Amino acid sequence: MTDHFGSCLCGTVSFEVKGDFDSFYLCHCQHCQKDTGSAHAANLFSQSAKLVWRSGADAVTSFTLPGTRHNKSFCKLCGSALPNTQIPGLLVVPAGCLDTEISMLPTAHIFSSSKAGWDEKLEQVPKFEGLPD
Repeated sequence: MTDHFGSCLCGTVSFEVKGDFDSFYLCHCQHCQKDTGSAHAANLFSQSAKLVWRSGADAVTSFTLPGTRHNKSFCKLCGSALPNTQIPGLLVVPAGCLDTEISMLPTAHIFSSSKAGWDEKLEQVPKFEGLPD
């Protein structure tokens, strides 16, 4: 069993995930594009790991898109995506909120039929180590 630690951007919320992840999906659905502001969401899923809030649990809030199972938990202060347990028996952890290394590679891209048009051939886009001049 592995322990993972994470936090929000402002540091108000910190948490521990006790256990292992079953899968790691890059979701390209339009809901995930909207709530991340990016091409996809990167979420880890577990049916057995346990979430422990170490600090700031009162700063965590959630939003469920009406008529869907799409849910996002986040810090009320900085807006950082945080783990959620809104689907019974399933822990969903945004990969970017973890402070510890993730040993697994993504399992799959999902909802690729909704993929953003600009999310193609990204290996051809120039790379910079920091902000370009």
